[in-house]
Amino acid sequence: MSDDRVVDEVRRVFGDVGALAERLRAERLSPSMRPAATDADPVADAARRERARLVARGVEGLAKVAEGRQRDLRADERFGMEAIIALEGRPAILIQGGDFLSPPYAWARLADHREPIRQVIARSGRIEVRGHLHLDWLGTAFLVAPGTLMTNRHVAQEFCARDGERWSFRPGISTGIDFVRERGRADALQFEITGAIAMHERHDLALLRVEGTSSDGRELPGPLSLAATEPEDLCDRDVYVVGYPALDSRRNEPAPIRRIFADIYDVKRLQPGKAVGYSTQYTAIEHDCSTLGGNSGSPVVDLESNQVIGLHFGGRYAVGNYAVPLWQVVDDPLIRRGTLNFQ
Repeated sequence: MSDDRVVDEVRRVFGDVGALAERLRAERLSPSMRPAATDADPVADAARRERARLVARGVEGLAKVAEGRQRDLRADERFGMEAIIALEGRPAILIQGGDFLSPPYAWARLADHREPIRQVIARSGRIEVRGHLHLDWLGTAFLVAPGTLMTNRHVAQEFCARDGERWSFRPGISTGIDFVRERGRADALQFEITGAIAMHERHDLALLRVEGTSSDGRELPGPLSLAATEPEDLCDRDVYVVGYPALDSRRNEPAPIRRIFADIYDVKRLQPGKAVGYSTQYTAIEHDCSTLGGNSGSPVVDLESNQVIGLHFGGRYAVGNYAVPLWQVVDDPLIRRGTLNFQ
């Protein structure tokens, strides 16, 4: 993130930078920046101390910005402000027991929507594969109709191949979805994925058929509500993503990303942010939730209505994240095969 962009971003995300600096200074360390206490865990203790040091430098930087002295910012203060943006402004909140942990102060309003968010959490899962040469899981998917999942085409193509006009599983591969995969939980809620319903040629979108009963006899929950029309004032709306951010060894993730995820990957998280625009280049919603590769296929949900407005398909830190706008496919003949829950 460039020097000027750090200053612009902290103003965009938090608004009153001076008030933020005063609050963080008074609190000394925001609850969202304190790793959960552990029994003699030196790694967690080191992370706690490092976060405290970063935030302290960032608060000094915030105070300078509030006073109009950004030219005096030191490198460590800029880096600390990036950490504050990541930890307070665009967090990746762990999910445990089907619910999200306490959000940071800047996102306290999430608690007012706890029950609707829990419904999205319960209907979003991790795609697991057996027989793949390199991977044991691929990305995120969510329920959009009875017995129907939505994910990205690029995710589904890891286990599906074109067979004439249809798509079928690659030989030797089977797959399912687990709606748990939370940190610290060994149990599972797994349903078999049995086939591909549709693979969109233009949008990075796929529909998959899933069994209605889990491996231990539990019933599949009902589908999420999808937005049939574009939300009013799309830009700057509060949104969130539910998914499974993964560390990608092929990429050198910047330090702020590591701060957000505290080196905990592959588990279910709630990732709030804002819709920041519309990309005509990618025909996509742009949003600023903190996502990683495993978030491919995650629902992008409007916080106010709790309707899924987009299907996240990719992004880059400090550049932008992109999602298929679902209202644009409501009448698509291919998508109508799935009888999706558009409202």
